[in-house]
Amino acid sequence: MLPELTLSLQFAKLANADLHRAALPRYKVARWVRHALDLPGEITVRIVDAEEGQALNREYRKKDYATNVLTFDYTQDPVVSADLVLCAPVVEKEAKEQGKTLQAHYAHLIVHGTLHAQGWDHEHDEEDAQAMEARESVVLMRLGFADPY
Repeated sequence: MLPELTLSLQFAKLANADLHRAALPRYKVARWVRHALDLPGEITVRIVDAEEGQALNREYRKKDYATNVLTFDYTQDPVVSADLVLCAPVVEKEAKEQGKTLQAHYAHLIVHGTLHAQGWDHEHDEEDAQAMEARESVVLMRLGFADPY
């Protein structure tokens, strides 16, 4: 049985907003998050433009560019509480470059961010990175998507 989830799905003002909204129906986003959760969750998924994405990345990670997904994790137990911020133009560009549908790339990044919210990490240790990638692959294939790696 999948964990309970309270989901807030937010869209900032975006160019191509209809394209991104179509790729992210609420019921699918909830399904992707729930499949990546090990515990109940309270997750906000916010889709932003490049300006907001860059400002958040600069302020919180000291990196002055828009990145695909940022995870702000607040609690991990007994409830996973986090904000996932996805930068629409970056996600769209990467999906095209990788030959994926926009929805498949969003699914991957939402699963990725949800794992980060639970303490998974890929930036400090190669073994951890491989474990996280393997978990992402299992979740995404269970959801009907191709292995992203």
